[in-house]
Amino acid sequence: MTLLRLVAGLVVAIAITVSPALATDELPDLGEAARAELSPQLERRIGERILNEIRLREPSYVDDPELSDYINRLGGRLVAASADPTADCYFFLVRDNTVNAFAMFGGFIGVNTGTLLTAQSESELAAVLAHEISHVLQSHLARQILREKQSSVATMIAMAVGVLAARANSQVATAAIASAQAGSIQAQLAYSRDFEREADRVGFQTLAQAGFDVRGMADFFGRLQQAGRVYENNAPVYMRSHPLTVDRMSDMQNRAQSAPYRQVADSLDFHLARAKLRAQMGTPQEGISEFGRQLREKKYASEAATRYGLSYSLLRAKDVAGAQREFDALAALKLSSPLLAGLAATIRIADNDPGGATAIYRDALHRYPQSAALVYGYAESLLAAKQYEQARIFLDSQLQFHSSDYKLHGLQARTFSATGRRLQQHRAQAEFYLLQGQLGPAVEQLQFAQQAADGNFFEQSAVDARLRELRRLQAEEAKQKRSGL
Repeated sequence: MTLLRLVAGLVVAIAITVSPALATDELPDLGEAARAELSPQLERRIGERILNEIRLREPSYVDDPELSDYINRLGGRLVAASADPTADCYFFLVRDNTVNAFAMFGGFIGVNTGTLLTAQSESELAAVLAHEISHVLQSHLARQILREKQSSVATMIAMAVGVLAARANSQVATAAIASAQAGSIQAQLAYSRDFEREADRVGFQTLAQAGFDVRGMADFFGRLQQAGRVYENNAPVYMRSHPLTVDRMSDMQNRAQSAPYRQVADSLDFHLARAKLRAQMGTPQEGISEFGRQLREKKYASEAATRYGLSYSLLRAKDVAGAQREFDALAALKLSSPLLAGLAATIRIADNDPGGATAIYRDALHRYPQSAALVYGYAESLLAAKQYEQARIFLDSQLQFHSSDYKLHGLQARTFSATGRRLQQHRAQAEFYLLQGQLGPAVEQLQFAQQAADGNFFEQSAVDARLRELRRLQAEEAKQKRSGL
């Protein structure tokens, strides 16, 4: 299933789970500000629903904690420098070689891997993210849908999903939008010129405030514009959903020329993330050949990233000794990054040395405590080393601060399973499912927990209370679906 089909398929699924009462409660007067008509809470729910479906059903979703960490660190730096530094944005990658990015409801921003690989500097990649963040902060998607004066939230949500499908591939989005009974299809295939200019202006300010080279915006979009001229009707997807005009390009270039010159070096993680993406493409042997050639000819932007890519490719080829040998050469450069620590630990795991991996992760977490990838890796290494009690204590401490992280709950369930604690295993697995929007499987897991005979009175009571709560949610969902139909 392609991303387009998945998103388009959510039209009905999301529309019928929105209570008809919201049509009046959330939309008091069509024509006021978008935030007054479509609350941030409802936007977030819609965005979470779509992201959960993408995670579960879209093969191109990049489920790589290290790459997710990187794109969210970069995005977080931009949000912190924006006009609303408290905005809750989440960035995710889609494995697609085309240049594209799209902002969904609720601050969820998708980025094609082709965007990361096409950008010639981190400032260029940051420019794309800053532009999308501006669409979120200015509520452009909600405003675009609301201006159509639709009569219900459900209809507007269906329209929004159609617009998202258009941004995935504007050539085949007509059916998705028509299903929402849109009055003007072509008007929905792209943000308005006013919205694009606004996103350029706000994004430029964010880029400058975050300390990036503001020329990156004009440079990146300028290359896309040139590509559009070359390919004519087959212009890049990003240009079809974010139309570039002469006025827009002139505005970007004028702003860049009037700004003070600032030379900004790319971060090591920018180069490492790109190298990892390239190493994941094609066969392991192709990666070994390409990175090896770059090293021999000394044709690379970053020696460290090239050696990282070679080591990663060798590991993909199950040449553990070769991967370790290349990583040792990389380590001699004396650089530090959570991605480097992750690769070093992964090589240890592949060499049947979970204790060595555990030591690497433990040390790296002291330097990078916010890295989710290192947190997951450390827990995995503890499980591999059969240090179950240490794993339980560590995961408990992490869940105190990250209770909505479904992966932590999944690791916790595995820890309880390894020690035979069935009630706690099913209870943790229930949260794992619930946080991914899978209410039915979550209820089933709690029913299994009720049947387990190894819990004390307080644990059983907690399971009973949670099951009652989820059954109420199930009943509400069923009622909303009946009303929607």
